[in-house]
Amino acid sequence: MNKTHTASLRFRPLLLAAALAAFAHPALAAVPKDMLVIGKAADPQTLDPAVTIDNNDWTVTYPAYQRLVKYKTEDGKGSTDVEGDLAEKWQASDDGKTWTFTLHNNAQFDDGTPVTAEAVKLSFERLLRIKQGPSEAFPASLKIDAVDPTTVRFTLSEPFAPFLHTLANDGASIINPTVLKAHAADDARGYLAEHTAGSGAFKLQRWQKGQQLILVPNPHFSGPAPAFKRVSVKIIGESAARRLQVTKGDVDIADALPVDQFAALKKEGKVAVNDYPALRVTYLYLNNSKPPMNQVDLRRAVSWATDYQGMVKGILGGNGKQMRGPIPEGMWGYDANAMQYSFDLDKAKSALEKVASKPSSLTFLYSDSDPNWEPIALSTQANLQKLGIGVKLEKLANATMRERIGKGDYDIAIGNWSPDFADPYMFMNYWFESDKKGLPGNRSFYSNPQVDALLKKAVSTTDQTARTQDYQAAQKRVIDEAAYVYLFQKNYQVAVNKEVKGYVFNPMLEQIFNIAEMHK
Repeated sequence: MNKTHTASLRFRPLLLAAALAAFAHPALAAVPKDMLVIGKAADPQTLDPAVTIDNNDWTVTYPAYQRLVKYKTEDGKGSTDVEGDLAEKWQASDDGKTWTFTLHNNAQFDDGTPVTAEAVKLSFERLLRIKQGPSEAFPASLKIDAVDPTTVRFTLSEPFAPFLHTLANDGASIINPTVLKAHAADDARGYLAEHTAGSGAFKLQRWQKGQQLILVPNPHFSGPAPAFKRVSVKIIGESAARRLQVTKGDVDIADALPVDQFAALKKEGKVAVNDYPALRVTYLYLNNSKPPMNQVDLRRAVSWATDYQGMVKGILGGNGKQMRGPIPEGMWGYDANAMQYSFDLDKAKSALEKVASKPSSLTFLYSDSDPNWEPIALSTQANLQKLGIGVKLEKLANATMRERIGKGDYDIAIGNWSPDFADPYMFMNYWFESDKKGLPGNRSFYSNPQVDALLKKAVSTTDQTARTQDYQAAQKRVIDEAAYVYLFQKNYQVAVNKEVKGYVFNPMLEQIFNIAEMHK
């Protein structure tokens, strides 16, 4: 008996050490099979679909709400074409001003309230009333009528060709009218900033600020029941920590990692690192509205003095491609034959010779919002120095930079742009229409009556061939006039646990995961 007792004492530390080792190195299946963990850099700012235009927020809102239409998946790939979601069918009038949608009659919000035409009407009227970023995708004069419980009619004062595609945007999410009525005092803005009230496959269970958001299935969802019983969106500020947790298996999906960390994960081979051609672009704003950048040949000189391939290879590690004008590859209307600037100092010098009032220096605004912006600014500074133009770099808080850009208080500035709906309107009309100058989209303060006419013509018809011709004609002119410096499209990269199946990337939905169709 004593021997046995002694033996057990001897083995206990070994067992304890083994237990500790197992705890210190979570096995590959650290996350249960019926659970998904997404590691993200920051909390959402708001969960109100009528307010947020941030893809980081959409990670939570997109799967919690449904819209009249959704983006198609074709052959396992995300498409920019749309199909019905809450809508079973729809019809447009010949003049393109009236759109009638018939709803499926079985959709329910997460409290069991049926989704009706009245819910659609109230959601859109609230969106237009709040007048935040998401409402900019829709004509302000839009009229919505609930014809009967399953029929909703939209009336436009004039044709708006992208209308159908705007309905797949997060801002077109349909909100539970019970919630809107219960919180009517502030238009439910306080409640919807921190809760969800949709008919999507998931609903928000709780949000521990700075830690995690927990999503659980909507018990009343009309589609197939999702495989995951719980989805945790973990907030992990440090990119190195996100990388470590996805490697260990504590996190199933990690995005927003620096290029070098994705490269290291690829080499390790423990998780899948997927690269997807995306529609997110980075470009330089050149202030067309005031001296000295109001001189077209100076803008051309800057465009020829930009090291596009050096940026793609060096800053992006090859994970992207140079743009060929404002409409990116992958968006219809893209022109593979459009004139493309390249890094050519001889052409830059030749253009500069034609400039009547040559500047000795220019300002370049950027912020730390994107780690790529500083090296781009330094590259621009170095190359313009070769032309005898000094560049004063101003690194500002992002809000301050946006304020300066909105007022046109700069020579050169930098930005990223992702389309909110799948239409060249997002790049052409927003960037070049003279009534959208400043933060709404035309951040170069560009103005050309002939371009305005082409852009207006392009949205007056739903004929895609005619629209493509108008957009490409306008694009040819703005490229020639070097309204912006079109830098690159950056691929979207994401690290995913190899056990996770069914993820479909959609170029319109970066940082948004189709969690209802995914499984392990």
